[in-house]
Amino acid sequence: MTTLLLADIEHAVRNSWSADTCTPEFRSRWSPDNPARDQCGVTAMVLNDLLGGDLIRGEVHVNGKRTDYHWWNRLGMGVEIDLTREQFGTEEIVTGGIVILRPPVTEWRRLREEYELLRDRVAEKLDRRRTAGAAAAAL
Repeated sequence: MTTLLLADIEHAVRNSWSADTCTPEFRSRWSPDNPARDQCGVTAMVLNDLLGGDLIRGEVHVNGKRTDYHWWNRLGMGVEIDLTREQFGTEEIVTGGIVILRPPVTEWRRLREEYELLRDRVAEKLDRRRTAGAAAAAL
């Protein structure tokens, strides 16, 4: 079995983002020029599936006022992974960060379809990576 690296997971996630995996109410502002935009919630959930750890939620502030929330992951020993941090402009400041308990997918009221789509795309890309790695190792 081929070992996956964090770089493999990051590549699979970043190459799976699209308008249909971002937060629906902000879908119109999604662009290939800023593919991480509004992907944080579903991305954090998929990384949590793959790597475990904690889900972290902070607040996004513009001019001192909260405009949104931002999600990322914390693994063991305090290592944090945030694949979507670059989505923010200089006027958007992420503050705080609290651990949020993850509800079962069956209880999600929003983002379930977007999460499942991203999860399945990432899984497919990682499976192809494993298969390619195993084939190369067999040569």
